[in-house]
Amino acid sequence: MGDKRLNDLLRWSIENTESTEFPNGPSTGAEAQAPPPTNLTPELMAALMGGPSDADLMKGSMELINDPEVTLENKLIAFDNFEQLIENLDNANNIANLDLWTPLLEHLRNEERELRKMAAWCVGTAVQNNERTQERLLAMGGLTPLVEMALKEDEAEDVRRKAIYALSSAVRNYQPSMDLCTDELNKRGFTAAKTDAADMDAVDVVIHGLREKVKAAASA
Repeated sequence: MGDKRLNDLLRWSIENTESTEFPNGPSTGAEAQAPPPTNLTPELMAALMGGPSDADLMKGSMELINDPEVTLENKLIAFDNFEQLIENLDNANNIANLDLWTPLLEHLRNEERELRKMAAWCVGTAVQNNERTQERLLAMGGLTPLVEMALKEDEAEDVRRKAIYALSSAVRNYQPSMDLCTDELNKRGFTAAKTDAADMDAVDVVIHGLREKVKAAASA
C-alpha cells in the first residue's frame, strides 16, 4: 500500500476512533452529529477490512475470463490467479458454492488453446486429493471432455498433457471416476483395464499409457 493510502487509512482510523470514544465531546447540537471529515474511499475501506475475500477474487477472475472484451493475455492472468486460489482446499470446495464449475468446464472446449489448457490445469488442481471436488467434477460431467481432450490427436501436446494431469487427479482414490474414465477410454479405442482407484501403481499404468500416447504423437 502506498504511503498516501496508508496515511489516509491511519487518519480515518484515528478520526473514527475519536468519534466513537468521545461521542459527548465539547461540540454541541448539529455540529456534534456531523461525521468527522474523511478521505475514505471504497478502495481504502477494502484495505481497512482486509480487501476482497477469496470468494470475491474467484468470482472476479472467472468474470474476467468470460468477458469477451478482455484480452487473451489478461484472461490467462485471471486464470492463473484462479488456479493459485483453488490450491487452497476450502477455495476448491467453494467452486461449487459459487456456481463456478459450469463456466470452468465450458472452457475445456474454448476455441483458444491456452484457455483450454488453463481450464484443464484448474480442474486438476481443484480435484487433487479432494473427494468432495472429485465427486462434483463427476456429477458435472467433466470427465468425458477431459478424456476427449487427452485422446484428441489434433490437440496441442501441452493441452493434452494438462488434460491427463486433470484425469490423474480426478481418479486417484475415487473409484466412481476411475470406472468412468476407463469406460470412456475404452469407448474411444484406448485399452484400459478395470483399475482399483486406491492402487497408485495400477492408476499410474493408465496415466503413463496416456502420456506415452501423447509423446508418440508429438514425435511422429
